[in-house]
Amino acid sequence: MPVKRMPTSKQRPSTVSPAPQALRAPTPPLGVLERGLCVLACFSRQQPRLHLRELAEATGLDKATLLRLLATFVRYGYLQRFEDGRYAPGPASLRLSGIYLSTFNLADRLQPVLARVMQLTEETVAFYIRSGDERVCLYRDNTPRGVAHHVEVGNRIALADGGSSAHVLLAYTDGAAPNAAEVRAKGYWITRNERLPDLASVALPVFEGDGRFIGALVVIGPSSRQTTASQVAAVDIAARELAAQGFSSQPPGR
Repeated sequence: MPVKRMPTSKQRPSTVSPAPQALRAPTPPLGVLERGLCVLACFSRQQPRLHLRELAEATGLDKATLLRLLATFVRYGYLQRFEDGRYAPGPASLRLSGIYLSTFNLADRLQPVLARVMQLTEETVAFYIRSGDERVCLYRDNTPRGVAHHVEVGNRIALADGGSSAHVLLAYTDGAAPNAAEVRAKGYWITRNERLPDLASVALPVFEGDGRFIGALVVIGPSSRQTTASQVAAVDIAARELAAQGFSSQPPGR
């Protein structure tokens, strides 16, 4: 008689784990306009020139789609293509930047404030506005001191990364943000070694004459030079210089 075989054990599940989320390609935007804006957002001061491969990795878009978008941007001057195949922002981007700064109409009044505060504190001073989930440096005056933290105009930093200006921007644009009530009660915020090691900053809100909140002014430098007393003194200096140009560091009614 044939020997009856016992049933075999169930097949073992595969031991191959799915790719970690961080290694998966980003989900590309669906709309054509959104895809184009996603491409432009890839460029930064740290990465001013990018290859097609790098853009594909950053956006999740296939290369054929990217080539069509890039060709359109190059044709209209928003991007330029170099001989090595890399792309970078083109002159049309500069034209839009100039239009934006002229319509914002703050430079003539804020730049003297930043320059004066920098002279009196001898530290770098910058003005940030909120853009979505990021803060953007609109103006700055870097200290000439040898050991310093320099800020560049146009720098975009995630609000989630911290820093005193991030706390101030969130406090006056998102009432439910952590520390919002305390920031508004104090009228300024101090951080030490929060976003970057050995770096301290103090920020205060900036309001237009009509009471509109427009951004945050920050004084920033090495922690070794930033005592609490000097940071509070910087707040008083900045508040005085802002008032001289028709701004306020206090919301209406205070």
